[in-house]
Amino acid sequence: MTFPHRLAVVGAALTIGLLELSSAGLAQTPPPKPQSPRPQSIETSDGKSSTGLFGAEPTGAARPTPRDSLGHPDLTGYWKPLREKGKPTGNIGRDLPGFKLPLTAAGEAALVYNRTKTIDPEALCILGGIPRHNASALPFEILQTPRRLAFLYLYSTHRFVPLDGHAHEDDPEPRFFGNPSGTWEGDTLVIDTVGIKDERIWADENADPQSDAMHVVERWTRPDAAHLHLEMIVDDPKFYTRKFTYTRNWVLGPAGEGLTEYSCAENNVDAQHIGPGPGAIGPNGERGADIPPKLPDNPPPPEFYDKPAASTPAPAPAP
Repeated sequence: MTFPHRLAVVGAALTIGLLELSSAGLAQTPPPKPQSPRPQSIETSDGKSSTGLFGAEPTGAARPTPRDSLGHPDLTGYWKPLREKGKPTGNIGRDLPGFKLPLTAAGEAALVYNRTKTIDPEALCILGGIPRHNASALPFEILQTPRRLAFLYLYSTHRFVPLDGHAHEDDPEPRFFGNPSGTWEGDTLVIDTVGIKDERIWADENADPQSDAMHVVERWTRPDAAHLHLEMIVDDPKFYTRKFTYTRNWVLGPAGEGLTEYSCAENNVDAQHIGPGPGAIGPNGERGADIPPKLPDNPPPPEFYDKPAASTPAPAPAP
Protein backbone atom coordinates (compact mmCIF):
# COMPACT_ATOMS: atom_id res chain seq x y z
CA MET A 1 0.00 0.00 0.00
CA THR A 2 1.47 3.38 -0.99
CA PHE A 3 2.07 6.08 1.59
CA PRO A 4 -0.76 8.37 0.34
CA HIS A 5 -3.06 5.39 0.54
CA ARG A 6 -2.04 4.87 4.14
CA LEU A 7 -2.65 8.59 4.80
CA ALA A 8 -6.20 8.09 3.59
CA VAL A 9 -6.50 5.44 6.26
CA VAL A 10 -4.92 7.71 8.86
CA GLY A 11 -7.29 10.52 7.93
CA ALA A 12 -10.27 8.36 8.79
CA ALA A 13 -8.72 7.19 12.02
CA LEU A 14 -8.08 10.78 13.07
CA THR A 15 -11.74 11.66 12.64
CA ILE A 16 -12.63 9.23 15.41
CA GLY A 17 -9.99 10.46 17.78
CA LEU A 18 -6.95 8.44 16.59
CA LEU A 19 -8.27 5.55 18.64
CA GLU A 20 -8.94 3.04 15.88
CA LEU A 21 -6.12 2.56 13.39
CA SER A 22 -8.09 0.73 10.73
CA SER A 23 -8.23 1.20 6.99
CA ALA A 24 -11.50 3.11 6.87
CA GLY A 25 -10.57 6.13 4.75
CA LEU A 26 -13.58 8.38 5.34
CA ALA A 27 -12.18 11.94 5.40
CA GLN A 28 -14.84 14.53 4.69
CA THR A 29 -14.74 17.62 2.48
CA PRO A 30 -13.68 20.87 4.18
CA PRO A 31 -14.24 22.39 6.57
CA PRO A 32 -12.86 19.38 8.48
CA LYS A 33 -15.53 18.45 10.97
CA PRO A 34 -15.62 14.96 12.50
CA GLN A 35 -19.02 13.31 12.25
CA SER A 36 -18.47 10.71 14.94
CA PRO A 37 -19.15 11.56 18.61
CA ARG A 38 -16.48 13.56 20.40
CA PRO A 39 -17.84 13.61 23.95
CA GLN A 40 -16.57 16.08 26.49
CA SER A 41 -15.32 14.93 29.87
CA ILE A 42 -18.33 13.74 31.87
CA GLU A 43 -18.26 12.98 35.56
CA THR A 44 -19.98 9.77 36.57
CA SER A 45 -22.05 9.27 39.70
CA ASP A 46 -18.99 7.92 41.50
CA GLY A 47 -16.97 11.05 40.72
CA LYS A 48 -14.84 9.50 37.97
CA SER A 49 -14.59 11.27 34.63
CA SER A 50 -14.70 9.50 31.29
CA THR A 51 -13.88 10.74 27.78
CA GLY A 52 -13.37 9.30 24.32
CA LEU A 53 -14.47 6.07 22.72
CA PHE A 54 -12.94 3.73 25.32
CA GLY A 55 -14.42 3.25 28.78
CA ALA A 56 -12.83 3.10 32.22
CA GLU A 57 -13.56 0.74 35.09
CA PRO A 58 -16.01 2.38 37.52
CA THR A 59 -15.13 2.81 41.15
CA GLY A 60 -17.37 2.33 44.16
CA ALA A 61 -19.83 -0.42 44.97
CA ALA A 62 -21.30 -2.40 42.08
CA ARG A 63 -24.92 -1.61 41.30
CA PRO A 64 -27.37 -4.45 40.61
CA THR A 65 -28.24 -5.50 37.08
CA PRO A 66 -31.42 -3.80 35.82
CA ARG A 67 -34.19 -6.09 34.55
CA ASP A 68 -36.96 -5.80 32.00
CA SER A 69 -40.67 -6.39 32.52
CA LEU A 70 -40.22 -10.16 32.10
CA GLY A 71 -37.45 -10.33 34.69
CA HIS A 72 -34.58 -10.79 32.21
CA PRO A 73 -31.41 -8.69 32.52
CA ASP A 74 -31.92 -5.45 30.59
CA LEU A 75 -28.91 -4.95 28.30
CA THR A 76 -30.04 -1.45 27.31
CA GLY A 77 -27.22 1.09 27.48
CA TYR A 78 -24.35 2.86 25.72
CA TRP A 79 -21.44 0.44 25.91
CA LYS A 80 -17.79 1.47 25.64
CA PRO A 81 -14.97 -1.05 25.13
CA LEU A 82 -12.42 -1.62 27.83
CA ARG A 83 -8.73 -1.58 27.02
CA GLU A 84 -7.55 -5.05 27.97
CA LYS A 85 -3.79 -5.54 28.12
CA GLY A 86 -2.49 -7.93 25.50
CA LYS A 87 -5.89 -8.12 23.78
CA PRO A 88 -5.78 -6.30 20.42
CA THR A 89 -8.99 -4.66 19.30
CA GLY A 90 -10.44 -5.49 15.91
CA ASN A 91 -8.88 -8.97 15.94
CA ILE A 92 -11.11 -12.04 16.39
CA GLY A 93 -7.99 -14.10 17.12
CA ARG A 94 -7.19 -12.06 20.24
CA ASP A 95 -7.75 -15.00 22.61
CA LEU A 96 -5.59 -17.43 20.62
CA PRO A 97 -1.85 -18.06 21.16
CA GLY A 98 0.08 -15.61 19.02
CA PHE A 99 -3.26 -14.34 17.71
CA LYS A 100 -3.04 -17.14 15.14
CA LEU A 101 -6.38 -18.24 13.71
CA PRO A 102 -6.79 -21.94 12.77
CA LEU A 103 -7.08 -21.34 9.03
CA THR A 104 -7.66 -24.08 6.48
CA ALA A 105 -5.77 -23.96 3.19
CA ALA A 106 -8.79 -22.22 1.65
CA GLY A 107 -8.84 -19.82 4.59
CA GLU A 108 -5.17 -18.95 4.12
CA ALA A 109 -5.81 -18.21 0.45
CA ALA A 110 -8.85 -16.11 1.32
CA LEU A 111 -6.82 -14.14 3.88
CA VAL A 112 -4.09 -13.37 1.35
CA TYR A 113 -6.74 -12.31 -1.15
CA ASN A 114 -8.45 -10.01 1.37
CA ARG A 115 -5.20 -8.34 2.39
CA THR A 116 -3.84 -7.83 -1.11
CA LYS A 117 -6.89 -7.51 -3.38
CA THR A 118 -9.80 -6.09 -1.37
CA ILE A 119 -10.53 -2.74 0.23
CA ASP A 120 -11.85 -2.62 3.78
CA PRO A 121 -15.64 -2.88 3.25
CA GLU A 122 -16.36 -0.37 6.02
CA ALA A 123 -14.13 2.16 4.24
CA LEU A 124 -16.63 1.92 1.37
CA CYS A 125 -19.60 2.31 3.74
CA ILE A 126 -20.52 -1.39 3.48
CA LEU A 127 -21.92 -2.92 6.66
CA GLY A 128 -19.30 -4.60 8.83
CA GLY A 129 -21.64 -7.37 9.96
CA ILE A 130 -21.03 -10.12 12.48
CA PRO A 131 -18.61 -11.16 13.92
CA ARG A 132 -16.71 -7.99 12.95
CA HIS A 133 -18.82 -5.51 14.93
CA ASN A 134 -18.24 -7.50 18.12
CA ALA A 135 -14.48 -7.14 17.62
CA SER A 136 -14.61 -3.43 16.82
CA ALA A 137 -12.84 -0.79 18.90
CA LEU A 138 -15.92 1.42 18.68
CA PRO A 139 -18.72 1.78 21.25
CA PHE A 140 -22.30 0.77 20.51
CA GLU A 141 -25.75 1.10 22.01
CA ILE A 142 -28.35 -1.55 22.88
CA LEU A 143 -32.09 -0.96 23.08
CA GLN A 144 -34.03 -3.90 24.52
CA THR A 145 -37.73 -4.75 24.58
CA PRO A 146 -39.23 -8.07 25.72
CA ARG A 147 -39.69 -9.17 22.09
CA ARG A 148 -36.77 -7.64 20.23
CA LEU A 149 -33.30 -6.23 20.85
CA ALA A 150 -31.50 -3.65 18.71
CA PHE A 151 -27.75 -3.06 18.45
CA LEU A 152 -26.96 0.47 17.24
CA TYR A 153 -23.45 1.01 15.88
CA LEU A 154 -21.36 4.13 15.32
CA TYR A 155 -21.77 4.37 11.54
CA SER A 156 -25.57 4.71 11.84
CA THR A 157 -25.80 0.93 11.37
CA HIS A 158 -28.21 -1.29 13.26
CA ARG A 159 -28.87 -4.97 13.93
CA PHE A 160 -32.20 -6.36 15.14
CA VAL A 161 -32.44 -9.61 17.08
CA PRO A 162 -35.81 -11.28 17.76
CA LEU A 163 -36.01 -12.77 21.24
CA ASP A 164 -38.56 -15.51 20.55
CA GLY A 165 -36.05 -18.32 19.99
CA HIS A 166 -37.52 -19.22 16.60
CA ALA A 167 -35.85 -21.89 14.47
CA HIS A 168 -33.65 -20.84 11.57
CA GLU A 169 -35.01 -21.02 8.05
CA ASP A 170 -33.74 -23.91 5.95
CA ASP A 171 -32.30 -21.57 3.32
CA PRO A 172 -32.14 -18.04 4.77
CA GLU A 173 -31.38 -15.00 2.64
CA PRO A 174 -27.73 -14.06 3.32
CA ARG A 175 -27.32 -10.79 5.21
CA PHE A 176 -24.36 -8.88 6.62
CA PHE A 177 -25.64 -9.49 10.15
CA GLY A 178 -26.97 -12.89 9.21
CA ASN A 179 -30.24 -14.39 10.37
CA PRO A 180 -30.22 -14.30 14.18
CA SER A 181 -32.38 -16.08 16.70
CA GLY A 182 -32.26 -14.87 20.29
CA THR A 183 -33.33 -16.73 23.41
CA TRP A 184 -32.73 -16.49 27.14
CA GLU A 185 -30.90 -19.21 29.07
CA GLY A 186 -31.36 -18.01 32.61
CA ASP A 187 -29.64 -14.60 32.77
CA THR A 188 -27.69 -15.18 29.54
CA LEU A 189 -28.93 -13.94 26.18
CA VAL A 190 -27.93 -16.42 23.47
CA ILE A 191 -27.91 -15.18 19.86
CA ASP A 192 -27.52 -17.93 17.27
CA THR A 193 -26.77 -16.59 13.79
CA VAL A 194 -26.51 -18.32 10.39
CA GLY A 195 -26.98 -17.11 6.83
CA ILE A 196 -24.16 -14.55 6.93
CA LYS A 197 -22.88 -13.01 3.71
CA ASP A 198 -19.52 -14.16 2.42
CA GLU A 199 -19.03 -11.50 -0.24
CA ARG A 200 -17.62 -8.00 0.37
CA ILE A 201 -17.19 -8.66 4.07
CA TRP A 202 -14.31 -9.24 6.49
CA ALA A 203 -14.63 -11.19 9.74
CA ASP A 204 -12.67 -8.49 11.60
CA GLU A 205 -10.59 -5.39 11.01
CA ASN A 206 -7.50 -7.46 10.15
CA ALA A 207 -9.20 -8.76 6.98
CA ASP A 208 -9.63 -12.28 8.35
CA PRO A 209 -12.00 -14.18 6.06
CA GLN A 210 -15.45 -15.64 6.49
CA SER A 211 -17.51 -17.88 4.23
CA ASP A 212 -21.20 -18.59 3.73
CA ALA A 213 -20.79 -21.52 6.14
CA MET A 214 -20.06 -19.27 9.12
CA HIS A 215 -22.13 -19.93 12.23
CA VAL A 216 -21.82 -17.56 15.19
CA VAL A 217 -23.19 -18.12 18.70
CA GLU A 218 -23.03 -15.16 21.09
CA ARG A 219 -23.64 -15.38 24.83
CA TRP A 220 -24.28 -11.95 26.37
CA THR A 221 -24.40 -11.31 30.12
CA ARG A 222 -24.70 -8.19 32.27
CA PRO A 223 -23.19 -9.22 35.62
CA ASP A 224 -23.92 -5.80 37.17
CA ALA A 225 -25.21 -2.43 36.01
CA ALA A 226 -21.85 -1.21 34.73
CA HIS A 227 -20.52 -4.21 32.77
CA LEU A 228 -21.42 -6.16 29.66
CA HIS A 229 -19.67 -9.42 28.75
CA LEU A 230 -19.61 -11.45 25.54
CA GLU A 231 -18.48 -14.98 24.85
CA MET A 232 -18.71 -15.71 21.13
CA ILE A 233 -18.09 -19.02 19.37
CA VAL A 234 -17.14 -18.76 15.70
CA ASP A 235 -17.56 -21.83 13.48
CA ASP A 236 -16.66 -21.71 9.79
CA PRO A 237 -15.57 -25.13 8.49
CA LYS A 238 -14.63 -23.78 5.05
CA PHE A 239 -12.03 -21.35 6.32
CA TYR A 240 -11.16 -22.59 9.83
CA THR A 241 -10.10 -26.04 10.97
CA ARG A 242 -12.03 -25.80 14.25
CA LYS A 243 -14.35 -23.61 16.25
CA PHE A 244 -12.75 -20.87 18.31
CA THR A 245 -13.91 -18.52 21.07
CA TYR A 246 -13.75 -14.76 21.31
CA THR A 247 -14.44 -12.92 24.59
CA ARG A 248 -14.91 -9.22 25.27
CA ASN A 249 -15.94 -6.77 28.00
CA TRP A 250 -17.54 -3.32 27.85
CA VAL A 251 -18.50 -0.74 30.48
CA LEU A 252 -21.56 1.47 30.63
CA GLY A 253 -20.94 4.97 29.30
CA PRO A 254 -21.65 7.95 31.56
CA ALA A 255 -25.02 9.68 31.40
CA GLY A 256 -25.03 12.19 28.57
CA GLU A 257 -22.92 10.10 26.20
CA GLY A 258 -24.39 8.15 23.31
CA LEU A 259 -24.46 7.70 19.58
CA THR A 260 -25.20 10.44 17.12
CA GLU A 261 -25.72 10.61 13.37
CA TYR A 262 -22.80 9.53 11.20
CA SER A 263 -23.29 9.86 7.45
CA CYS A 264 -20.74 7.37 6.19
CA ALA A 265 -21.20 7.76 2.45
CA GLU A 266 -21.63 11.53 2.29
CA ASN A 267 -18.70 13.29 0.61
CA ASN A 268 -16.51 10.21 0.89
CA VAL A 269 -13.69 11.83 -1.09
CA ASP A 270 -11.10 9.23 -0.10
CA ALA A 271 -12.86 6.12 -1.42
CA GLN A 272 -11.03 6.05 -4.79
CA HIS A 273 -7.64 6.46 -3.09
CA ILE A 274 -7.82 3.67 -0.54
CA GLY A 275 -5.45 0.78 -1.11
CA PRO A 276 -6.23 -2.89 -0.39
CA GLY A 277 -5.94 -4.66 2.93
CA PRO A 278 -5.79 -3.46 6.53
CA GLY A 279 -2.15 -2.36 6.44
CA ALA A 280 0.65 -3.99 8.37
CA ILE A 281 -0.26 -5.89 11.53
CA GLY A 282 2.33 -5.90 14.29
CA PRO A 283 3.38 -8.78 16.56
CA ASN A 284 0.91 -7.49 19.17
CA GLY A 285 -1.98 -8.23 16.81
CA GLU A 286 -2.76 -4.54 16.24
CA ARG A 287 -2.98 -2.80 12.89
CA GLY A 288 -0.97 0.29 12.06
CA ALA A 289 2.55 -1.12 12.24
CA ASP A 290 3.39 0.72 9.01
CA ILE A 291 1.87 4.06 10.03
CA PRO A 292 4.44 6.76 10.87
CA PRO A 293 4.85 7.32 14.63
CA LYS A 294 4.14 11.05 14.23
CA LEU A 295 0.67 11.55 12.78
CA PRO A 296 -0.61 14.86 11.44
CA ASP A 297 -2.92 16.77 13.74
CA ASN A 298 -5.67 16.77 11.11
CA PRO A 299 -6.47 14.65 8.05
CA PRO A 300 -4.98 15.94 4.78
CA PRO A 301 -7.30 18.16 2.72
CA PRO A 302 -9.03 16.61 -0.31
CA GLU A 303 -6.62 18.25 -2.76
CA PHE A 304 -3.77 16.23 -1.18
CA TYR A 305 -5.13 13.12 -2.87
CA ASP A 306 -5.15 14.77 -6.28
CA LYS A 307 -1.35 14.52 -6.31
CA PRO A 308 0.06 11.27 -7.69
CA ALA A 309 2.06 9.19 -5.22
CA ALA A 310 5.82 9.34 -5.77
CA SER A 311 6.06 5.58 -5.36
CA THR A 312 3.11 4.79 -7.65
CA PRO A 313 4.39 3.23 -10.88
CA ALA A 314 3.34 4.84 -14.13
CA PRO A 315 0.56 3.00 -15.93
CA ALA A 316 1.63 0.58 -18.61
CA PRO A 317 1.19 1.85 -22.17
CA ALA A 318 -1.89 0.63 -23.98
CA PRO A 319 -1.19 -2.31 -26.29
